[in-house]
Amino acid sequence: MTASLPTGLDPSSLQAARGRIAADVRRTPLWRLPGAALGLDVAEVALKLEHLQVGGSFKARGMFNRMRSLPLPAAGVVIASGGNAGIAVATAARAMGVPCEVFLPELASPAKRQALAALGARVVVQGAVYVEAFEACVARQRDSGALLMHAYDQPEVVAGAATLAAEIEDEGGLPDRVLVSVGGGGLIAGVAAWCAGRCRVEALEPERAPTLHAARAAGQPVDVDVSGVAADSLGARRIGQIAWDVSQHFVSDAHLLSDDDIRQAQLRMWREFRLAVEPAAALPLAALWSGVVRPAPHECVAVVVCGGNVDPSTLSVAP
Repeated sequence: MTASLPTGLDPSSLQAARGRIAADVRRTPLWRLPGAALGLDVAEVALKLEHLQVGGSFKARGMFNRMRSLPLPAAGVVIASGGNAGIAVATAARAMGVPCEVFLPELASPAKRQALAALGARVVVQGAVYVEAFEACVARQRDSGALLMHAYDQPEVVAGAATLAAEIEDEGGLPDRVLVSVGGGGLIAGVAAWCAGRCRVEALEPERAPTLHAARAAGQPVDVDVSGVAADSLGARRIGQIAWDVSQHFVSDAHLLSDDDIRQAQLRMWREFRLAVEPAAALPLAALWSGVVRPAPHECVAVVVCGGNVDPSTLSVAP
């Protein structure tokens, strides 16, 4: 099965990533709950609380892995990002003492812009959507000689994301299925590469940003229109090539969620469990609560709570 994995995602590379970034990132909690505690008819739901990660999202894993793997030029690093990847790169750059420049699309949330500024990154707002910010970023990299960081489509970035799945397996083995939010696909590519067919990995996407779902319908990655409640973090216009290649073998389904179901799940996570997360992190539980994904009663399901860079004022506070 591993022969189907792209270069840089073989088992030895994934294990090397674990050791490379161990001192840089947090081993986030895996919160195991009986399904009934979530109102679900499943044996167990294990929440991988990656919103507690350095920089507020899983992205720190991949960004540290790439920056620890390659020589860093004096010009530092540059990235285009909806916010979370930029925050992760800025966090790593500050830790490693190199300059960082982040190109954001206009839809990036104010909370993420503020976080980047606080980390000392130079922020450039360019274009209405991610792809326009990325084009400007690439042009800047050519001029500056900085190391180009990609939010989701570089082997080192995907290998870093795989370390999250490795931690899940460490704590009692792999579950029956893992539910993962998808934008450009770096997270699901890493999770699926680690699991490599040993459990069911399912993709969850907003109806208004269906990169993997659309690619599967077309038989290849295609551009999609991007909008909706989760667009600031799941705002890629097309699935990354690495994620597309990995998902062909190791991702079973790509499910779509409505903005209303995503938003309701986000608010419920705050009201009932005091988990302050961004909309992208709510997709896995949205899928379970809405019935879009229906595990069997005996199953154990892991859900990746991928990020917590949210403006607290957007969350309803329970009485």
